[in-house]
Amino acid sequence: MNLYLGIDFGTSGARAIVLDQAQQVQAEIQKSLTSPSVAEPSQWKTVLLELLAEIPLGLRQQLRAIALNGTSGTVLLCNSQGEPLGASLLYNDARGAAVLGQIQAMAPANHPVLSAMSSLAKLLWWQGQGAVEVSLSSMELLTSAGLPPVYFLHQADWLGFLCHGQLGISDYHNALKLGYDVENLFYPPWLTQGIANTAQTFIPRLPRVLAPGTAIGSVTPAMAQRFQFPPDCQVCAGTTDSIAAFLASGAREPGAAVTSLGSTLVIKLLSQQRVESAPHGIYSHRLGNLWLAGGASNTGGAVLRQFFTDGELKTLSAQIDPNQPSPLDYYPW
Repeated sequence: MNLYLGIDFGTSGARAIVLDQAQQVQAEIQKSLTSPSVAEPSQWKTVLLELLAEIPLGLRQQLRAIALNGTSGTVLLCNSQGEPLGASLLYNDARGAAVLGQIQAMAPANHPVLSAMSSLAKLLWWQGQGAVEVSLSSMELLTSAGLPPVYFLHQADWLGFLCHGQLGISDYHNALKLGYDVENLFYPPWLTQGIANTAQTFIPRLPRVLAPGTAIGSVTPAMAQRFQFPPDCQVCAGTTDSIAAFLASGAREPGAAVTSLGSTLVIKLLSQQRVESAPHGIYSHRLGNLWLAGGASNTGGAVLRQFFTDGELKTLSAQIDPNQPSPLDYYPW
């Protein structure tokens, strides 16, 4: 039997699901991130390995492909061995507000990168930090240009690297808010030249971008041996957590919309037209020959932690009957 593994890293937890060719669930495992607000890649790695270990051995031995998604906008820097150079910056980290002026001077009007929480804003903020230069120079020999080689990756990129071993590969869903041109499929000159011109501590090696779902390569020999995966099990380019939620809904026709309520609130609508409005937080991802228009809000389920303890949330959540419609109306309408 051919089986397929999907791994979802959301804001507060991670899940693994094994499907057969008929899309029937063969196994499903969940793990909480012990400190969701702590941006430590080591925690992601631990959870990833725990998820893989808990998949029954007989299923692991029949896996044909693996794909991972990660939280959109959560990013990190790595050295040439794929080792993280400190903590990551989470999806809702807004310190990039300090470099919005630089981005406005570089990017076209109304572009999704024009946000303090975009991947590009985080990258430019990192470039301006002298502390990064010190930590990098202690880990890497300087290149002929006098700057250390540094890889800029999204959460899903790095988790995928742990499985296939090829550093510096992303997908065009995660790369949208880095500035990748998802319509023409290349890094535009305004982006590459702008990053080089603003570099103070390092020039990043931007990931090679593939279509989501593209096979990248087989699992590493170490992963195959540790978990007894078939040596030819393929690892595929991933996507973001909210797009994975849209795909899981089964929506396929233009006009179909999906609202995902997790730690954050995300709205996606399948469209034949690309819709962009940076002032309103609306942007479009490419999805095959269509567009996935929508936006996200940080006013999701994580807000409840300001009013309830984790124990109370668990108890109250157990009382919810998902088969019964709620009599309540919620903002926004």
